[in-house]
Amino acid sequence: MRASEMKKGQTVNIDGKLYAIVDYQHVKLGKGGAVYQTKLKGLADGLTQNIRLRAEENIEEAYLDKKTYEYLYSAGSEHILMDTKTYDQITLNDDAFGDGPKYLKPNTQLTVSMNEGVPVIVTLPNTVDLEVTDTPPDIKGATATNQTKPATMETGLVVQVPPFIKVGEVVRIDTRTGEYLARAKD
Repeated sequence: MRASEMKKGQTVNIDGKLYAIVDYQHVKLGKGGAVYQTKLKGLADGLTQNIRLRAEENIEEAYLDKKTYEYLYSAGSEHILMDTKTYDQITLNDDAFGDGPKYLKPNTQLTVSMNEGVPVIVTLPNTVDLEVTDTPPDIKGATATNQTKPATMETGLVVQVPPFIKVGEVVRIDTRTGEYLARAKD
C-alpha cells in the first residue's frame, strides 16, 4: 500500500518489524516534496519512533488474526488466557500483557491480535466494572466540586473516585485512561 493510504491504528511491516501507526501528519518541506511524518509503535518492544515517508513510497500492511480469549488467572508475571472456541490456553508475560491484570477479573473477554500464531497485541474491553475494596470515608461538609479520593479496587488498581463512593460499591473504570466513569448499574 502507498504511504498516502495509511490510517491510524493500522499495523505495518517495515524492515521486517511490526509497527502500529500511532499518528501521522502530512508535512510540506521547504524545497523538497511533501512527506508523511509518521509516529510508529513497535509491537515487539513497545518503543515509539518517528519515520518520514514520501507519499508515493510503498509500505507493507501487516494483517493480524484477531481471536477472542478469556482471561483465566495470573501466576506471578505470567497470565493465562483461553481461546473461547478451541479452549486452547496461552500464557503471556507482563511485557505482552501490559496493564491488563490491573483491570481484569477472571472470565473477562479480550481480543488478542496474532501475527503468524504469535500474540502481539492484547486489546482490553473499553470499560470494566470493579468492586471497591478500600477507600477512606467521605468527609462531612466537603461539598467542593471535583473532589476525589483514592479507592483500591478488587484487582489492586487504585483509582481516584468521587467522595460518595463507599467500600463494596461496584464502579465502572475506563481501561484506556484508568479513570472512574460512573457507578456500575446492576
